[in-house]
Amino acid sequence: MRKSFAIIGLGRFGGSVCRELIKSDQEVLAIDSCEDRVNEYMNVATHAVVANAQDEATLRSLGLRNFDHVIVAIGEDIQASILVTLMAKEMGVPRITAKAQNEYHARVLDKVGADTVVHPERDMGIRLGHKLTSNNMLDFIELSEDYSLAEVIVTNKKFYNRTIEEINFRQHFHLTIVAIRRGKNELIVSPPANQMILENDILLVVGHNDNVDYLDDKMNR
Repeated sequence: MRKSFAIIGLGRFGGSVCRELIKSDQEVLAIDSCEDRVNEYMNVATHAVVANAQDEATLRSLGLRNFDHVIVAIGEDIQASILVTLMAKEMGVPRITAKAQNEYHARVLDKVGADTVVHPERDMGIRLGHKLTSNNMLDFIELSEDYSLAEVIVTNKKFYNRTIEEINFRQHFHLTIVAIRRGKNELIVSPPANQMILENDILLVVGHNDNVDYLDDKMNR
């Protein structure tokens, strides 16, 4: 279903979100106080306007409350980020996602009404850290403080040519295999218990961080 999004702040984060939403054929209003940034997205977003998002009358004139989802992607101005999030909430925007600079900022955004708070720099650091310290973990996405989604490549011979049931995967690792990537083109979604695991298969697993690390460690043995 096509939805309407308003993105406030067209830095690297906001700009990336804008481009991805447009690729998905969504309606996007891009807002920034910098004319050069707005000009850059004039032919990308559905609409792009130069505006001071800290002015409530301006946000109302843009019909912010009529959008399905507002993304507050303001960069380093924490005060502006909090104020815009609060105003969007008070206008009755159905869903608000806001970018946080740090944990304190995140707590305030949560208090003033953000439905989702994202930490792009922190999350990218976590993903990179896991990639650098693991030979088998291809990607790592933190879902919460304790749970993650990870891609782990099968390099332990004890897994080769055995089914998920034979490995007793869920009971042994306390993880759920969401999908298996095999080669360049094959994706096995929600694999059944009798699904065979092959060398160099990539397991997309979800579960507690400790269990993800345990599976990654087992692949090195």
